[in-house]
Amino acid sequence: MNYLAIDIGASSGRLIHANLNELGNFELQEVHRFKNGFEKVDGVAKWPLTHLVTEILKGFEKAKQQGITECYVGIDTWGVDYGLLDADGNLLEAPTSYRDDRTKEAIAHFDQKMPLDKLYQKTGIQLQPFNTVFQLLVEEKETLANVHRLLLMPDLLGYLFTGKAVTEKTNASTMQLLNLKMRKWDPDILAVLGIDDTLFPRITEPGQILGELQTEQFPKYDLPKATFITIASHDTASAVVGTPATGKDWAYISSGTWSLMGVEIPEGISTKEAFDANFTNEWGVQGTIRFLKNIMGMWLIQEVARLQDGAYSFAELAEMAAQEAPFQQLINVNDPRFLNPKNMIQELQDYCKETNQTIPQTPGQLARCIYDNLALCYAVELENLARITGKEFHKLHIVGGGSNNTFLNQLTADICNIEVEAGPDEATAIGNLMVQMIATKGYGTLQLAREAIRDSVSLTTFHPRHTEEMTQALARYKEFLI
Repeated sequence: MNYLAIDIGASSGRLIHANLNELGNFELQEVHRFKNGFEKVDGVAKWPLTHLVTEILKGFEKAKQQGITECYVGIDTWGVDYGLLDADGNLLEAPTSYRDDRTKEAIAHFDQKMPLDKLYQKTGIQLQPFNTVFQLLVEEKETLANVHRLLLMPDLLGYLFTGKAVTEKTNASTMQLLNLKMRKWDPDILAVLGIDDTLFPRITEPGQILGELQTEQFPKYDLPKATFITIASHDTASAVVGTPATGKDWAYISSGTWSLMGVEIPEGISTKEAFDANFTNEWGVQGTIRFLKNIMGMWLIQEVARLQDGAYSFAELAEMAAQEAPFQQLINVNDPRFLNPKNMIQELQDYCKETNQTIPQTPGQLARCIYDNLALCYAVELENLARITGKEFHKLHIVGGGSNNTFLNQLTADICNIEVEAGPDEATAIGNLMVQMIATKGYGTLQLAREAIRDSVSLTTFHPRHTEEMTQALARYKEFLI
């Protein structure tokens, strides 16, 4: 049986094919890759939905040209963003990006209607200005009045291809609208927003059949027979499924545009300690909870590279960083000013100037500043994760595109003083595929799927080389954050 993962991130998307061999392992093949990114439309950051649909159709055509006439398909994307449909099922407007600045004051406004600690106790979701709850708070009331259905991005794409509307739970949990204990829409939060649960299609578990690709809706394309499955449609949920972990003493970083550091647990934690540390409880597959912290991640270096007009690859920037002196600057990588600045290089330099630190000038110095502070942040949050969950970690899995950064992987192992296992870089697509295979009886359990991943991909281990200089730098970093 053939499986296709449609994996779309904030900067790119891809269709990846897999099938099971006679040993129960799988091989991956990239069928199609395309760019993504928000665009300013009348001053608002919007996702190019038509472009995404077109590129997915091109990918399906390529798959059929390669002999894939029948397949299962799953879609994953980022969380929180949504499309709004009218009573006839038509999209009212292109989905707004979470990086739009419309919600910059929304948290404070919501706090006036419901205390933020109460919101957290109900949902267990960390406070981020772009969460769906805050997007809906600032949504035009006239627009909401004409809305029949709200669909998150992967559910919206699934609807456009199959005509079937659902709300997949791993992504729905990021909205900060679901009650962590009751596992359903929280009526008090919906009341604050002036909406009710009829706005949302039924909640579905990962691994359910969604429907068939409506090929007649796309007559210009030669498409395969495709059956859509609602996989763990939040990209981090899929990445965690795709983490080839064994035992129970591990944590993970899903490293991409964002770095998501966390652990898999059976029940959520919404204590004051978790609230103060701003950890989140997102729902996972087979009844699990992703208890994690959002960290700004590779977005910082992606923007620095972009502003260099592509003169340096990420590998070259890492090589230049390795030649620079360590720990020359301390920055809070999660400062909101880095979410979507006009110029990331200028923002980093201004931050250092305002805090009376050495200002990074060269690409190498900027990269070193970013990587040092990401690793320091990882170390702090790993300590927080261990303290709040009461767990002891002996291995840190780094998966996703950032797992290819050997300099940062080793730096993370050194500063966190923990063994790091890096890979696979396509963890999100693999997790997407694994849920499809579990749903169609390719694998029976999450653990069996993870064992198959270990047997099917190459992994790299980084052993810690912790020094006194790193101990001192970490102490200074903690002091700096206070």
